[in-house]
Amino acid sequence: MPSTTAAPAKAIRSEKQRRNARNAAISGFAGSALEYYDFFIFATAAALYLKDLYFPDAGAAGQLFSLATIGVAYITRPLGALLWGHLGDRIGRKNVLIAVLLLMGASTFLVGVVPTYAQIGVWAPVIIVVLRLAQGLSAGGESPGSSALSMEHAADNHRGFLASWTMSGVTFGIVLSSAVFIPLQLLPQDALMSWGWRIPFLLSAVVTIVALILRRTLDEPEVFVEAKVHRQVVKVPLLELLRRHPRTMILVTGMSLFTMVNTMINVFTLSYGTSVSGIPRDEMLLFVSVANLAAVFLLPLWAHLSDRIGRKPVFITGAVLQVVLIFAFLRALATGSADNTWMVWVLGILLVAGAYSMMNAVYPAYFPEQFPAKVRYSGMAISLMIGLLLAGFTPAIAAGISGAHHNWFGVALFSAICVVISGVCAAFSRETFRTPTEQLGLRQQDNA
Repeated sequence: MPSTTAAPAKAIRSEKQRRNARNAAISGFAGSALEYYDFFIFATAAALYLKDLYFPDAGAAGQLFSLATIGVAYITRPLGALLWGHLGDRIGRKNVLIAVLLLMGASTFLVGVVPTYAQIGVWAPVIIVVLRLAQGLSAGGESPGSSALSMEHAADNHRGFLASWTMSGVTFGIVLSSAVFIPLQLLPQDALMSWGWRIPFLLSAVVTIVALILRRTLDEPEVFVEAKVHRQVVKVPLLELLRRHPRTMILVTGMSLFTMVNTMINVFTLSYGTSVSGIPRDEMLLFVSVANLAAVFLLPLWAHLSDRIGRKPVFITGAVLQVVLIFAFLRALATGSADNTWMVWVLGILLVAGAYSMMNAVYPAYFPEQFPAKVRYSGMAISLMIGLLLAGFTPAIAAGISGAHHNWFGVALFSAICVVISGVCAAFSRETFRTPTEQLGLRQQDNA
């Protein structure tokens, strides 16, 4: 008799797990798309417009100041990781992810209504920087929490695939953040600089509402609920991480450095391509959109491959290919012209959708898999956001390295070194694709 009643119960539980995994993946895609649409429309605007609107008196340094506003958000991302990670490991993933979404939506909408320097003087760039800091605080909790939640809901052999939907959402957000500016280029210059550039920021209010509706359907992962039931919730996750998982935090932080390639391509090359190679602004925006759109579809395939052959082989192969393609792409961009951009397109798409996406697809599962459930949100969030600090300042660093002589080789070398460090840290990290979810991050003594 027990066996006959156990079978339906098991089937119901299995169906519920599949539904939760599906909802988590869809919510992760939509929520991350919104977060990074908001996050990167600011980056696109900083590369193209903010210099003249908010730093008009800075002269030649105006573009450097404008690009540096992108980086200030990465200062508060580790603080956001501490805050949201602590709350996520203490009270649960779902409510924290809703709060993160609201903060990003509100701060982005407000950017779209901030007066310019000509209207209110120095207060204009100050307000812009404060709102950018708020965006960074929000972003510190989005992708780590969404990745951890999707990974925890997934079946053991689909963790990589389902967690990668978060990164597909991030990448789709980047596509939207570039594509939304393309039709704006048809506006007269006066209209574009006075109100046209604000439209993408104001549209974020609509996307926020849609993402919130989806996110409210989520359930807490079973592994976290069980941790609460068995009183395994940690009072101060950061102290637990520093005491028991310092090596893991260092390795995950090192693995995160490859993300600087994202802002190098999506932000720095926008201004570099137009100013050095003379490629039209709308074509550079289209290139970024197409390359990232291709990545949206390839990311789940790379992640699925990591569920079959392991996280390390895919991640490290992506690192090796990136080192080669970074040099080839930047050389083509620096030596090309507005009349001959096919090589930039080919190499750029191979770099973004191919090599970079191999690493990008794996980390949403691989990084949280390194930590046990009781400190997973905090562990991934803090380690990832410390690594992402470099990504935030990459456009400004790359602009400084490039200098007046447009030194593309120095930028490529800097990028390659970061990617190599990521690959080496992966080589020293644990392979996790075959480890059951409930055993992830546990050391031998934890099982005793």
